[in-house]
Amino acid sequence: MKVFVVVLAALALAAPIFGRTMNRCSLAREMYAMGVPKSELARWTCIAEHESSYRTNVVGPTNSNGSNDYGIFQINDRYWCKPRNGKSSHNNCGLSCDSLLTDNIKNSVNCARLVMRSQGWDAWSVWPKCSGKLPSIDDCF
Repeated sequence: MKVFVVVLAALALAAPIFGRTMNRCSLAREMYAMGVPKSELARWTCIAEHESSYRTNVVGPTNSNGSNDYGIFQINDRYWCKPRNGKSSHNNCGLSCDSLLTDNIKNSVNCARLVMRSQGWDAWSVWPKCSGKLPSIDDCF
């Protein structure tokens, strides 16, 4: 029994390593179920496609200012989440960056929506790819 508990604990700690790869429709459906308006879903799926290839466990390379970006929407640790390495952060979303790397995208969605409300869509460097006419997400529902 002890071995089972140890293995289970090790897997729980490693959860961010595994992550999940979503697709356009699975992301749109989950976000819609969380209350994101359908009118925004094509933009969000475009951002996730270009930022992380729909992967929940991505930590981006170090940016020129020393920060990193986390999760399916590549949320920056300088302003929005608390990195585990103790780097200074404003942590405006009030959560750890590791919580943006899990299979459950609720924290990522809520934090990304806060970023968008605070800074607009162009907070994401990929916004020029997602700002024009996008394919409808209607086929996902």
